[in-house]
Amino acid sequence: MNSLPKILAEELSLGLDNVNNALELYQEGATVPFIARYRKERTGEMNEIVLRNLFDRFEYLTELAERKTTILESIQAQGKLTDELKARIESCTQKNELEDLYLPFKPKRRTRATIAREKGLEPLAEAIKALNVIGATSANLPTSAPLLVLAAAYISAEKGVASAEEALQGASDILAEEVAEKAELRAAVRSFILQNAVISSRVKDEFPEGTTKFEMYRTYSCALKDIQPHNMLALRRGEAEEILSLSIEFDEEYILSYLQKKEILTGQVEIFDFLKTMLKDAFARLMKFTLIGEARLEKKIAADEASVVNFGENVRNLLLASPAGMKPTLGIDPGFRSGCKVVALDHTGKFLEYHAVFPHNSKNERERASALVQDMIERHKLELIAIGNGTASRETDEFASEVLQALEARGFAKPVKVTVNESGASVYSASEVAIAEFPDLDITVRGAISIGRRLQDPLAELVKIDPKSIGVGQYQHDVDQKLLKKKLEETVESCVNFVGVDVNTASKELLSYVAGISETVAKNIIDHRNSNGAFSSRKDLLKVAKFGPKTFEQAAGFLRIRNAANPLDNSSVHPERYNIVAQMAKDTGVEVAQLLNSPEVSRKIALKNYITEEVGEPTLRDIVKELEKPGRDPRAEFRYAEFQSGISEIQHLTIGMQLEGVITNVTNFGAFVDVGVHQDGLIHISQLADRFITHPTDVVKVGQIVKVRVVEVNVALKRVSLSMKNESRAASNHAPSNDKQPSRPAVKSSPNDMVSQLEQLKQKFAK
Repeated sequence: MNSLPKILAEELSLGLDNVNNALELYQEGATVPFIARYRKERTGEMNEIVLRNLFDRFEYLTELAERKTTILESIQAQGKLTDELKARIESCTQKNELEDLYLPFKPKRRTRATIAREKGLEPLAEAIKALNVIGATSANLPTSAPLLVLAAAYISAEKGVASAEEALQGASDILAEEVAEKAELRAAVRSFILQNAVISSRVKDEFPEGTTKFEMYRTYSCALKDIQPHNMLALRRGEAEEILSLSIEFDEEYILSYLQKKEILTGQVEIFDFLKTMLKDAFARLMKFTLIGEARLEKKIAADEASVVNFGENVRNLLLASPAGMKPTLGIDPGFRSGCKVVALDHTGKFLEYHAVFPHNSKNERERASALVQDMIERHKLELIAIGNGTASRETDEFASEVLQALEARGFAKPVKVTVNESGASVYSASEVAIAEFPDLDITVRGAISIGRRLQDPLAELVKIDPKSIGVGQYQHDVDQKLLKKKLEETVESCVNFVGVDVNTASKELLSYVAGISETVAKNIIDHRNSNGAFSSRKDLLKVAKFGPKTFEQAAGFLRIRNAANPLDNSSVHPERYNIVAQMAKDTGVEVAQLLNSPEVSRKIALKNYITEEVGEPTLRDIVKELEKPGRDPRAEFRYAEFQSGISEIQHLTIGMQLEGVITNVTNFGAFVDVGVHQDGLIHISQLADRFITHPTDVVKVGQIVKVRVVEVNVALKRVSLSMKNESRAASNHAPSNDKQPSRPAVKSSPNDMVSQLEQLKQKFAK
């Protein structure tokens, strides 16, 4: 274990002392947001991404070390542990490599080889191996011992060996298993498959053309090494749904030639032919399908990781979307026959009033609905209107515009009207969180409340929903769910602590993502707040049950208390550094409160005067930066898309039409945009920019307002293709609006080149 920090420092190009310090903090229970924000001197200013990579790799290597101990003990107990094998096992840095080394010693069910050994044929296999030497020819082999004669000595009715041919077959089974379990051969063949194979798919015969959602994979082919993550996940889903048949093909003759080159030394014809047949059996029966499976799994893992990263980035952008602000809000969950659910919320998001209106049923109902909504807006002095983007959204938007016109005609200030992405609102409405919050309200009313609150503060509301249900993922139900859960929780934690949390208004769900605060402690904070009133200082948090000094250290800097006696309680300055700010204020001749929001004063502070053994320039820079704008929300200024009037259905779209929309999802192959027609359009990656980009996130992110041009409309399939490219350039360089990749043949290598080629690729594919 002592060597792990050194390995990590070398692998990740980090300072050894910084790695040791980061690991020490981590093992003491410090959270990533806390270490990244408040322990920069000890880590060399590692950010959250670097820290999470470090800790993930540390966990991996720790598990690997534990597995090594188990394997070494197992092989030792078998009496087969050599110094060379022990050294190879101890030097492993990847789990695949370790399991390859353990395979020959791993307890297994009865195989053809174990049956042959039970029949006493292992000495025959060893004898044949002894004949496999350089220079062995018919002339210098014992004339009395050709293979059949050699095998005849092992015929035994008692042991079930009826003939010399059966004895040779048993010896071949033993040798085939030995070859198939050689770590270096497995690694080489696996890497060859990954680098040279072609993955293909076809739709099964029982599904006629045009009847499945996997049509682009009906006759699909791609080099395995080049397949995109979303393609790999789509193929696996199609296979799981028994619509697609997948195959992975490569030039098997090259692999057989490679195995012969590595395993056959003799030139003696009879032995050569025997070993050649044995190797063919070893590959076809014991290596091919397991290694294809391992190659598929490796690509699946890579696809999972890429998808999870993509999903995490989308969730981050959605959570950090600019808030409209905590203003009195009208939330509307649109609907046709079932009506629109309309709620009023105050400036804290508190539920005030609910009505169901039916503006789409008749003229009389529309007038009645308009009068009721106008009354709600006037009585509660509502400043925002949030309209869900689901069914009847655009029709409800038009109704709301009529309401605003009526208000304006009467001289009443018009609220700002915004269409809100309602993905996951129904999940929240039926959740235990919503039931506990609004036990007496209907599920549809809870949905309208969620829509309204999302406009006020997206982060505070969306943390109540399982991130998988927010609707910005890419095959999120097909990836490793444990990995997805971990990464999404890390993303939410990062976002919450980046923004900071008002401890006097935050929900239990929001508080539970603050660094160091568990769900139990979050509940205790709420209970204490309900029983004793609002917290007046950060120190008051120590009165909360189970909110001890360690929790205070981790969480305090991320919690905000507005209008506290000490203005620093509403900033990201950690209480442990209040004394430094007090000294800064004293040295500049002002009070702490005057130092805040006085950039002309704080910029004159000489940081070097406050450096100590514990506090260095990085922390001091952060303090001064916070003093200039204490408690400032780091999220971008609020903006919203304005959908084009009269364009509410896909049938209204025409090619060439210019529209404004909002990015709702970003995938590996492009971005989806809501332009107000109930069906998100796709901007293929080739249509996102006039320059080449490697990933859509190079130019767009979830929640971004964009200008797009319609390039294709398929009403029957409900597909809309959009472009952000310059129109003149797009016309001369138009790319198809799907993510299908061209067929690519396998890359061939000669057997003589395989060893060096695979050695060069070893590290790449090991990771």
